[in-house]
Amino acid sequence: MFSQTAYAKINLALHVRRRREDGYHEIETLFAFVDTGDRLTARPAARDSLEVIGEFAGGLADPFGNIVAKALSALPRVGGLAVTLEKNLPVAAGLGGGSADAGAVFRIVQGAFGLPDDWHARAARLGADVPACVASEACIGRGIGTKLKPVANDLAGTPVLLVNPRVPLATGPVFAAWDGLDRGPLPEGPPSLVLRRGRNDLEPPAVAQVPVIHEVLDALAGSGAWATRMSGSGATCFALFTDTAARDRAAQAIAAARPHWWRMAGALR
Repeated sequence: MFSQTAYAKINLALHVRRRREDGYHEIETLFAFVDTGDRLTARPAARDSLEVIGEFAGGLADPFGNIVAKALSALPRVGGLAVTLEKNLPVAAGLGGGSADAGAVFRIVQGAFGLPDDWHARAARLGADVPACVASEACIGRGIGTKLKPVANDLAGTPVLLVNPRVPLATGPVFAAWDGLDRGPLPEGPPSLVLRRGRNDLEPPAVAQVPVIHEVLDALAGSGAWATRMSGSGATCFALFTDTAARDRAAQAIAAARPHWWRMAGALR
């Protein structure tokens, strides 16, 4: 039996630089990962199979056409894998949930069979976030997010709280609504500095489509966190805290005030 956590991805900063003719966008982003997320288990089998369970299993209308199945098909192996995906992360939430699941598949295959030399290209064909999610370690992403540069992570171990208003928000429409203004490159320096001086250029178009994101950010800003931001294309927002007690108090306060919002507490990897 093999098992892996599909670590939730957050963007500590996300700068959109230009819209490309092929429909993609050139970005500069600081990827970070939370030490919890979806959970995948796999066992050797005659052929590949996939079972989806968990709170958000219903958000995957076609489990056998999702990115986990595609990741299994993308990697050469001798023998199959019977995979169970426990879907704990909301779908279309700015957490790279599908990409994180694919990254976990790559790690499972790596442990069981090894990865081909061109694994990065195979991962990129599945999605722009997938290469970063294979290692699930803090890094800078450029191009469409697939050109990765490792960073010395001075935020590792920082307590983090994720909050989503349970409103799905597709990535495509948010990028399409970006105003096209290049507001400058990602700051240079350690992740803590990039976070403080950076921004998320997708926040305004995301809030325009899902106004409740503002309420989530306001709730987190008043929770005692030292940093808050929307992740990716939304609608999930994150807050960083100086200690776990402060994080847990914030989670309890938000649960009491907004019991229908989704929450997940963890720490940055």
